[in-house]
Formats: sequence, structure tokens, C-alpha cells
Amino acid sequence: MEKVHETVLEIDLNALTNNFQYLKSRTNSKTKILAVVKAYAYGSDASEIAKHLETLHVDYLAVAYTHEGVALRDAGIRTPILVLHPQSINFKTLIERCLEPSLYSHFVLNEFIKVAEGEKQTNYPVHVKFNTGLNRLGFEETDVPKIVSTLNETHSIQVKSIFSHLAASEDFNEKEFTQKQIQLFTRISDSFINSIGYKPMLHLCNTSGVLNYPEAHFDMVRVGIGLYGFGNSELEDKNFTPIATLKSIVSQIHSIEKGDSVGYNRAYIATKKTKTATIPIGHADGIGRQYGKGKGFVTINNKQAYILGNVCMDMIMVDITDIDCQEGDEVIIFGKQPTANAFANTAKSISYEIITAVSQRVKRVFLK
Repeated sequence: MEKVHETVLEIDLNALTNNFQYLKSRTNSKTKILAVVKAYAYGSDASEIAKHLETLHVDYLAVAYTHEGVALRDAGIRTPILVLHPQSINFKTLIERCLEPSLYSHFVLNEFIKVAEGEKQTNYPVHVKFNTGLNRLGFEETDVPKIVSTLNETHSIQVKSIFSHLAASEDFNEKEFTQKQIQLFTRISDSFINSIGYKPMLHLCNTSGVLNYPEAHFDMVRVGIGLYGFGNSELEDKNFTPIATLKSIVSQIHSIEKGDSVGYNRAYIATKKTKTATIPIGHADGIGRQYGKGKGFVTINNKQAYILGNVCMDMIMVDITDIDCQEGDEVIIFGKQPTANAFANTAKSISYEIITAVSQRVKRVFLK
């Protein structure tokens, strides 16, 4: 690879392929794969990731909001797209762009039917979400009769799938809770199917559900964080490759004396003669202030350099006293090694937060 000359996020599409194929290998041949590409594909680039997933014959894509789905359609994506949290104000746009809504309450169900009928739709595909324990979004089990009654009064929509979301599938201390969720979802699905008279697809599992609960794969699984290289456990992480590497360079090197300070509010005071490097990345790029004051670190020439003082908007300063480096040298914030998990752990955070925080002003470079 050519040496970087600025802050970039490298996206390894071969790693994405490997992660996809590994997750697919953990399901049977009849189980469909839904890839979650919300939040700019977990901070990478939703359009490029979706295009690559189409070459891998992914069955479904999912986004959080309608405008994310519109952006994918504008990029030429033709795969079915589930919108997980649609807002009623966007329902007409959603239909115009052939996006499929998650309907999770009587209000949302009735509002969507109203718009679908106004747009003269017949059997428009929708997905009905049930709450089985996450207590975030979803109908309750007791809502089944009323949902079915509402559906029987219109020809404008048809249920493409019934789904729910596991709350703690990565935590084996909560195995009993997860199994209760699976049982409740099965009971709800049976009741719904018997009442409606046809069988929609069923899906419940996220990445950790795929890995830990094969009995709950049903007709389709929804994979998110696993695609991007994380298995939510040390054991499973070995089977995945992080697709994103955040890189920068050393802009300037300073030598400071004991008593000198670094950065805003003099948050670091040198206790001895110290050599520092300034890196062009800051909290506007996704490196929050919580990583400052000696918590977070970057890697320069295979050595850890800890962040000194407060993170600035566009820059961080790191301690390179014991590192042989020079201006222009490459800096790794996170990637395949050390991973985003390792970086996030320094501030008691998680990989999801740091990878989705990478600002869109950071240039994306795709490795194919």
C-alpha cells in the first residue's frame, strides 16, 4: 500500500466478503441473510458496502431511517430494503422509493395504511415488529388480534415478515432470558400466522444470535456488527476481520521541558523532558474527549503512543518519547490490530460507538 498522507479510513472489501461468508456458513442454506447498513454502514460507507453485498447476493438490506434507504436507491441499490424506524412524515417517500417499513405500533400501522391507500397500493410489503423483551419498539403479544383485524380490512399492504430483536444474545449469563424471548416470539408468530392465514418470513437473530442460538435462525437472520469485523466475544472475534482501518500521519514533533503544558486548559503538564507528536484527527472526526488525558492511544511504528491532554477538534497530541519516528510517519488509530475494540476499551466504550463515530469528512479509501 502507498503510504498515507492524510487522515483516511481504509475499507477492506475482501474482509467484508470473508465476514459475510463466515456468518452465512453458520446458517443453513435456506436461511436468508439481511445485512444491516444503517448509520453509514456502521461508519464505513453505506452505498459502497451495499454495492459489494449485492455482488455477494445478500437477500435483504436494513437501514434505520427512510433517508438512508433513499440514499441507497439513489446509488443504484435494487435489493429489498427494510426501514427499521420509519417516521410517518416520510411514508409517501418510502413508498415512492420502494422501501419496506417496520410497523411497530397501532399508530404507525394505521398511518401507513392511510398513506398506502392514498397512493393506491395493493399488497405493499411491510414488516411487523413485536417486542419480546428489549422494550424499545414493537407490538405486544396481546396486540395480535387487533393487528390481524386491521390487516383484514385493507388490501393496501401485506405482511412480508414478522420479527423481533434479542436483547442480550451475546451474554451467556442471560441465556435463560434469551430463550424466553425465542419462546415468546415463536408463540406470537404461531398465533399471527394462524390468524392471518398465510406465513410471512420470521426473523429474530442479530449477529450474536446467529452465532449462539442456531435454533432461532428461522427464515432469515439480521447481521450487522459481524459484517464489519466483530463477533461480540473474544472467542468469536478470531473468526472475523475488522473491515475499517483509521489511519493518519505525524504532522509535527515537539520536544517540551518539565513543567511545559500540552493542549487546551493545560490538561497535560510534563513531569520530565517529553517528545510529542501532533496528529490531524480530533473530536470532529470521531475521537471523543473521553479518549484524552492518557486514556486512548494510537500506534506509531508498532508502538503505543498515548494521547496527552484534551482531544482538540481537529488534532490530538501523543507521547512519542520512547518511539523512533519522524514527521510524515503513518499512525494507526484502530484497524485489524489494534482493533476498534481495543481503542474503545480505553474509555470503557464499545466498538459500535467508535466505528460509527468516524466523521464523514474523513476520506474513505476502498481496498478491493
